[in-house]
Amino acid sequence: MNASAPSAESLRAALAGLLDGLPPTQAAKAVERLITHYRGTTPTDAPVLRDRSDVAAYAAYRMPATFEAARGALDALRAAAPEWVPGTHTDVGGGTGAASWAVAEAWDGAAPRTTVLDWAEPALGLGRELARGVLDAAWHRERIGTALRLADTDLVTVSYVLKELTGADRAALVTEAARAARGAVVIVEPGTPDGYERIIAARALLVDAGLTVVAPCPHSGACPIEPGTDWCHFAARVSRSSLHRRVKGGSLPYEDEKYAYVAATRFPVTPAPARVVRKPQLRKGLVLLDLCAPEGLGRETVTKRHGPLYKQARDAEWGDSWPPEADV
Repeated sequence: MNASAPSAESLRAALAGLLDGLPPTQAAKAVERLITHYRGTTPTDAPVLRDRSDVAAYAAYRMPATFEAARGALDALRAAAPEWVPGTHTDVGGGTGAASWAVAEAWDGAAPRTTVLDWAEPALGLGRELARGVLDAAWHRERIGTALRLADTDLVTVSYVLKELTGADRAALVTEAARAARGAVVIVEPGTPDGYERIIAARALLVDAGLTVVAPCPHSGACPIEPGTDWCHFAARVSRSSLHRRVKGGSLPYEDEKYAYVAATRFPVTPAPARVVRKPQLRKGLVLLDLCAPEGLGRETVTKRHGPLYKQARDAEWGDSWPPEADV
Protein backbone atom coordinates (compact mmCIF):
# COMPACT_ATOMS: atom_id res chain seq x y z
CA MET A 1 0.00 0.00 0.00
CA ASN A 2 1.30 3.46 -0.87
CA ALA A 3 2.61 5.50 2.05
CA SER A 4 0.87 8.65 0.83
CA ALA A 5 -1.81 9.31 -1.75
CA PRO A 6 -0.66 10.91 -5.00
CA SER A 7 -2.00 14.46 -5.39
CA ALA A 8 -0.85 17.96 -6.22
CA GLU A 9 -0.17 18.46 -2.52
CA SER A 10 1.85 15.28 -2.09
CA LEU A 11 3.82 16.10 -5.24
CA ARG A 12 4.68 19.53 -3.86
CA ALA A 13 5.70 17.87 -0.61
CA ALA A 14 7.96 15.48 -2.51
CA LEU A 15 9.47 18.42 -4.38
CA ALA A 16 10.04 20.42 -1.20
CA GLY A 17 13.70 20.56 -0.41
CA LEU A 18 14.64 19.13 -3.80
CA LEU A 19 16.89 22.10 -4.49
CA ASP A 20 18.61 21.93 -1.11
CA GLY A 21 22.34 22.16 -1.69
CA LEU A 22 21.89 23.61 -5.17
CA PRO A 23 22.74 27.34 -5.20
CA PRO A 24 19.65 29.40 -6.10
CA THR A 25 21.49 31.13 -8.95
CA GLN A 26 22.46 27.77 -10.44
CA ALA A 27 18.87 26.53 -10.24
CA ALA A 28 17.56 29.73 -11.82
CA LYS A 29 20.11 29.54 -14.64
CA ALA A 30 19.20 25.92 -15.32
CA VAL A 31 15.53 26.85 -15.55
CA GLU A 32 16.25 29.82 -17.83
CA ARG A 33 18.25 27.55 -20.14
CA LEU A 34 15.42 25.02 -20.24
CA ILE A 35 12.86 27.75 -20.99
CA THR A 36 15.03 28.98 -23.88
CA HIS A 37 15.34 25.43 -25.12
CA TYR A 38 11.61 24.72 -25.08
CA ARG A 39 10.82 27.99 -26.85
CA GLY A 40 13.37 27.33 -29.58
CA THR A 41 14.27 24.56 -31.97
CA THR A 42 14.78 21.35 -30.05
CA PRO A 43 17.69 19.06 -30.92
CA THR A 44 16.85 15.37 -30.92
CA ASP A 45 20.35 13.93 -30.60
CA ALA A 46 20.74 14.39 -26.83
CA PRO A 47 18.48 14.40 -23.77
CA VAL A 48 17.26 17.83 -22.74
CA LEU A 49 17.93 17.12 -19.05
CA ARG A 50 21.67 16.60 -18.80
CA ASP A 51 22.52 16.30 -15.10
CA ARG A 52 21.18 16.42 -11.56
CA SER A 53 20.97 20.22 -11.43
CA ASP A 54 19.01 20.31 -14.71
CA VAL A 55 16.64 17.63 -13.51
CA ALA A 56 16.14 19.16 -10.06
CA ALA A 57 15.42 22.57 -11.57
CA TYR A 58 13.07 21.06 -14.14
CA ALA A 59 11.21 19.00 -11.56
CA ALA A 60 10.72 21.90 -9.15
CA TYR A 61 9.74 24.30 -11.92
CA ARG A 62 7.77 22.16 -14.39
CA MET A 63 6.40 19.06 -12.67
CA PRO A 64 3.46 20.84 -10.97
CA ALA A 65 2.37 22.39 -14.29
CA THR A 66 2.74 19.14 -16.24
CA PHE A 67 0.84 17.32 -13.48
CA GLU A 68 -2.07 19.79 -13.64
CA ALA A 69 -2.26 19.67 -17.45
CA ALA A 70 -2.23 15.85 -17.46
CA ARG A 71 -4.82 15.85 -14.69
CA GLY A 72 -7.11 18.05 -16.79
CA ALA A 73 -6.88 15.67 -19.75
CA LEU A 74 -7.39 12.61 -17.54
CA ASP A 75 -10.40 14.21 -15.86
CA ALA A 76 -12.02 14.57 -19.28
CA LEU A 77 -11.24 10.93 -20.12
CA ARG A 78 -12.71 9.75 -16.81
CA ALA A 79 -15.84 11.86 -17.33
CA ALA A 80 -16.35 10.15 -20.70
CA ALA A 81 -15.55 6.66 -19.38
CA PRO A 82 -16.34 6.63 -15.64
CA GLU A 83 -16.53 2.85 -15.37
CA TRP A 84 -13.18 2.16 -17.02
CA VAL A 85 -10.22 1.51 -14.71
CA PRO A 86 -6.82 0.80 -16.31
CA GLY A 87 -4.76 -1.94 -14.73
CA THR A 88 -1.53 -0.99 -16.48
CA HIS A 89 -0.11 2.30 -17.71
CA THR A 90 2.90 3.30 -19.80
CA ASP A 91 4.20 6.87 -19.52
CA VAL A 92 6.25 7.47 -22.68
CA GLY A 93 8.92 10.13 -22.29
CA GLY A 94 7.72 10.45 -18.72
CA GLY A 95 10.94 11.94 -17.36
CA THR A 96 10.48 12.65 -13.67
CA GLY A 97 6.96 11.19 -13.79
CA ALA A 98 4.50 14.09 -13.57
CA ALA A 99 1.90 12.37 -15.77
CA SER A 100 2.33 9.17 -13.76
CA TRP A 101 1.48 11.08 -10.59
CA ALA A 102 -1.64 12.42 -12.34
CA VAL A 103 -2.68 8.92 -13.45
CA ALA A 104 -2.23 7.55 -9.93
CA GLU A 105 -4.34 10.38 -8.52
CA ALA A 106 -7.04 9.93 -11.16
CA TRP A 107 -7.62 6.32 -10.14
CA ASP A 108 -6.75 6.74 -6.48
CA GLY A 109 -7.41 3.48 -4.67
CA ALA A 110 -7.12 1.49 -7.89
CA ALA A 111 -4.07 3.11 -9.50
CA PRO A 112 -2.56 1.11 -12.37
CA ARG A 113 0.91 -0.38 -12.39
CA THR A 114 2.98 2.20 -14.26
CA THR A 115 6.03 1.89 -16.48
CA VAL A 116 7.90 5.15 -17.10
CA LEU A 117 10.09 5.31 -20.19
CA ASP A 118 12.62 8.06 -20.88
CA TRP A 119 16.13 8.29 -22.28
CA ALA A 120 17.45 10.78 -19.70
CA GLU A 121 18.83 8.67 -16.87
CA PRO A 122 19.09 11.65 -14.45
CA ALA A 123 15.37 12.29 -14.94
CA LEU A 124 14.50 8.65 -14.36
CA GLY A 125 16.63 8.55 -11.23
CA LEU A 126 15.02 11.61 -9.72
CA GLY A 127 11.55 10.46 -10.73
CA ARG A 128 12.21 7.14 -9.03
CA GLU A 129 13.35 9.00 -5.91
CA LEU A 130 10.32 11.29 -5.78
CA ALA A 131 7.85 8.46 -6.35
CA ARG A 132 9.24 6.10 -3.71
CA GLY A 133 6.43 5.08 -1.38
CA VAL A 134 3.80 6.84 -3.50
CA LEU A 135 3.65 5.35 -7.01
CA ASP A 136 3.58 1.70 -8.07
CA ALA A 137 6.00 2.30 -10.94
CA ALA A 138 9.02 0.91 -12.77
CA TRP A 139 11.48 3.25 -14.49
CA HIS A 140 13.32 2.23 -17.68
CA ARG A 141 15.71 4.01 -20.00
CA GLU A 142 14.51 3.89 -23.61
CA ARG A 143 15.28 5.92 -26.70
CA ILE A 144 12.01 7.55 -27.77
CA GLY A 145 12.00 7.25 -31.55
CA THR A 146 11.07 5.14 -34.54
CA ALA A 147 12.61 1.99 -33.04
CA LEU A 148 10.56 2.15 -29.82
CA ARG A 149 8.35 -0.87 -29.18
CA LEU A 150 5.87 -0.78 -26.32
CA ALA A 151 4.46 -3.68 -24.38
CA ASP A 152 0.68 -3.92 -24.57
CA THR A 153 -0.90 -1.83 -21.83
CA ASP A 154 -4.29 -0.41 -20.87
CA LEU A 155 -3.34 3.26 -20.92
CA VAL A 156 -0.58 5.16 -22.70
CA THR A 157 0.25 8.76 -21.82
CA VAL A 158 2.57 11.01 -23.84
CA SER A 159 2.91 14.41 -22.17
CA TYR A 160 5.08 17.30 -23.39
CA VAL A 161 7.16 14.93 -25.52
CA LEU A 162 6.25 15.43 -29.18
CA LYS A 163 8.03 18.79 -29.46
CA GLU A 164 11.32 17.06 -28.65
CA LEU A 165 11.00 14.68 -31.61
CA THR A 166 11.40 14.88 -35.36
CA GLY A 167 8.26 14.59 -37.47
CA ALA A 168 9.05 10.97 -38.30
CA ASP A 169 9.65 10.09 -34.66
CA ARG A 170 6.40 11.79 -33.62
CA ALA A 171 4.36 9.82 -36.13
CA ALA A 172 6.09 6.57 -35.17
CA LEU A 173 5.52 7.17 -31.44
CA VAL A 174 1.82 7.98 -31.79
CA THR A 175 1.27 5.01 -34.09
CA GLU A 176 3.05 2.70 -31.64
CA ALA A 177 1.11 4.14 -28.70
CA ALA A 178 -2.15 3.44 -30.55
CA ARG A 179 -1.05 -0.11 -31.34
CA ALA A 180 0.00 -0.88 -27.76
CA ALA A 181 -3.00 0.67 -25.99
CA ARG A 182 -5.74 -1.81 -25.16
CA GLY A 183 -7.86 0.94 -23.64
CA ALA A 184 -6.87 4.57 -24.13
CA VAL A 185 -4.19 7.01 -25.28
CA VAL A 186 -3.82 10.51 -23.79
CA ILE A 187 -1.44 13.00 -25.42
CA VAL A 188 -0.72 16.44 -23.93
CA GLU A 189 1.29 19.29 -25.46
CA PRO A 190 1.82 22.97 -24.63
CA GLY A 191 -1.22 25.12 -25.39
CA THR A 192 0.51 27.03 -28.17
CA PRO A 193 -0.34 27.15 -31.88
CA ASP A 194 2.44 24.66 -32.69
CA GLY A 195 1.48 22.46 -29.74
CA TYR A 196 -2.08 22.37 -31.07
CA GLU A 197 -0.79 21.45 -34.53
CA ARG A 198 1.10 18.49 -33.06
CA ILE A 199 -2.04 17.39 -31.23
CA ILE A 200 -4.12 17.61 -34.41
CA ALA A 201 -1.56 15.49 -36.28
CA ALA A 202 -1.51 12.94 -33.44
CA ARG A 203 -5.31 12.94 -33.32
CA ALA A 204 -5.50 12.02 -37.00
CA LEU A 205 -3.10 9.12 -36.47
CA LEU A 206 -5.14 7.83 -33.51
CA VAL A 207 -8.34 7.95 -35.54
CA ASP A 208 -6.63 6.20 -38.46
CA ALA A 209 -5.56 3.48 -36.02
CA GLY A 210 -9.19 2.83 -35.09
CA LEU A 211 -9.48 4.76 -31.83
CA THR A 212 -12.41 7.02 -30.95
CA VAL A 213 -11.71 10.58 -29.81
CA VAL A 214 -13.50 11.19 -26.51
CA ALA A 215 -12.00 14.52 -25.40
CA PRO A 216 -11.77 17.38 -25.79
CA CYS A 217 -13.50 16.95 -29.15
CA PRO A 218 -17.15 15.86 -29.14
CA HIS A 219 -16.49 13.87 -32.33
CA SER A 220 -13.74 12.09 -34.26
CA GLY A 221 -14.21 14.10 -37.44
CA ALA A 222 -12.05 16.93 -38.74
CA CYS A 223 -11.32 19.82 -36.39
CA PRO A 224 -13.59 22.74 -37.37
CA ILE A 225 -10.90 25.34 -36.69
CA GLU A 226 -9.55 26.76 -39.93
CA PRO A 227 -5.76 26.21 -39.92
CA GLY A 228 -3.84 29.33 -39.00
CA THR A 229 -6.83 31.22 -37.60
CA ASP A 230 -6.98 29.88 -34.06
CA TRP A 231 -6.00 26.93 -31.91
CA CYS A 232 -7.74 24.74 -29.35
CA HIS A 233 -6.26 24.82 -25.87
CA PHE A 234 -7.22 24.88 -22.22
CA ALA A 235 -5.84 26.16 -18.91
CA ALA A 236 -4.93 24.62 -15.56
CA ARG A 237 -4.31 26.63 -12.39
CA VAL A 238 -0.86 25.94 -10.86
CA SER A 239 0.46 27.12 -7.51
CA ARG A 240 3.74 28.99 -8.00
CA SER A 241 6.77 27.77 -6.12
CA SER A 242 9.53 30.01 -4.79
CA LEU A 243 11.59 28.97 -7.84
CA HIS A 244 8.79 30.13 -10.15
CA ARG A 245 8.78 33.50 -8.43
CA ARG A 246 12.57 33.84 -8.55
CA VAL A 247 12.73 33.04 -12.25
CA LYS A 248 9.60 34.72 -13.55
CA GLY A 249 8.93 37.42 -10.97
CA GLY A 250 5.42 38.60 -10.25
CA SER A 251 3.40 38.58 -7.06
CA LEU A 252 0.54 36.18 -7.82
CA PRO A 253 0.70 32.87 -5.93
CA TYR A 254 -0.42 30.99 -9.04
CA GLU A 255 -0.17 30.89 -12.81
CA ASP A 256 -2.25 29.26 -15.54
CA GLU A 257 -0.67 26.47 -17.56
CA LYS A 258 -2.03 26.47 -21.12
CA TYR A 259 -2.18 23.03 -22.70
CA ALA A 260 -3.63 21.15 -25.68
CA TYR A 261 -4.57 17.49 -25.55
CA VAL A 262 -6.38 14.56 -27.10
CA ALA A 263 -7.82 11.50 -25.37
CA ALA A 264 -8.93 8.52 -27.46
CA THR A 265 -10.20 5.05 -26.60
CA ARG A 266 -10.39 1.59 -28.15
CA PHE A 267 -13.68 0.84 -26.40
CA PRO A 268 -16.98 2.50 -27.30
CA VAL A 269 -17.63 5.81 -25.54
CA THR A 270 -20.13 8.57 -26.20
CA PRO A 271 -18.26 11.90 -26.21
CA ALA A 272 -19.74 15.04 -24.68
CA PRO A 273 -22.39 16.72 -26.88
CA ALA A 274 -20.23 19.87 -26.86
CA ARG A 275 -17.14 21.31 -25.14
CA VAL A 276 -16.63 24.83 -23.75
CA VAL A 277 -13.54 25.99 -25.67
CA ARG A 278 -13.10 29.48 -24.26
CA LYS A 279 -13.47 31.05 -20.84
CA PRO A 280 -17.22 31.69 -20.41
CA GLN A 281 -18.18 35.36 -20.64
CA LEU A 282 -20.45 36.49 -17.83
CA ARG A 283 -22.69 39.45 -18.56
CA LYS A 284 -25.56 40.93 -16.61
CA GLY A 285 -28.33 38.38 -16.84
CA LEU A 286 -26.61 36.15 -19.39
CA VAL A 287 -23.62 33.90 -20.08
CA LEU A 288 -21.89 33.51 -23.46
CA LEU A 289 -20.46 30.03 -24.09
CA ASP A 290 -18.12 29.33 -27.00
CA LEU A 291 -18.66 25.70 -27.89
CA CYS A 292 -17.25 23.00 -30.14
CA ALA A 293 -19.95 20.52 -31.20
CA PRO A 294 -20.17 17.83 -33.89
CA GLU A 295 -21.77 20.37 -36.22
CA GLY A 296 -18.91 22.83 -35.69
CA LEU A 297 -17.99 25.88 -33.62
CA GLY A 298 -20.69 28.10 -32.21
CA ARG A 299 -21.76 30.38 -29.39
CA GLU A 300 -24.66 29.72 -27.04
CA THR A 301 -26.27 32.46 -25.00
CA VAL A 302 -27.82 31.32 -21.73
CA THR A 303 -30.04 33.81 -19.90
CA LYS A 304 -32.08 33.87 -16.72
CA ARG A 305 -35.05 32.74 -18.77
CA HIS A 306 -33.36 29.34 -19.07
CA GLY A 307 -33.97 28.73 -15.35
CA PRO A 308 -31.60 26.20 -13.68
CA LEU A 309 -29.47 26.05 -16.84
CA TYR A 310 -28.50 29.69 -16.27
CA LYS A 311 -26.92 28.90 -12.91
CA GLN A 312 -25.13 25.94 -14.46
CA ALA A 313 -23.84 28.20 -17.21
CA ARG A 314 -22.52 30.68 -14.65
CA ASP A 315 -20.70 27.81 -12.95
CA ALA A 316 -19.34 26.39 -16.22
CA GLU A 317 -15.60 26.49 -16.76
CA TRP A 318 -13.33 26.48 -19.76
CA GLY A 319 -12.94 22.87 -20.87
CA ASP A 320 -16.22 21.58 -19.39
CA SER A 321 -18.63 19.46 -21.37
CA TRP A 322 -21.95 21.08 -22.19
CA PRO A 323 -24.75 20.83 -21.29
CA PRO A 324 -23.86 19.71 -17.75
CA GLU A 325 -26.54 16.99 -17.79
CA ALA A 326 -24.25 15.21 -20.25
CA ASP A 327 -21.61 14.78 -17.55
CA VAL A 328 -21.51 11.15 -16.41
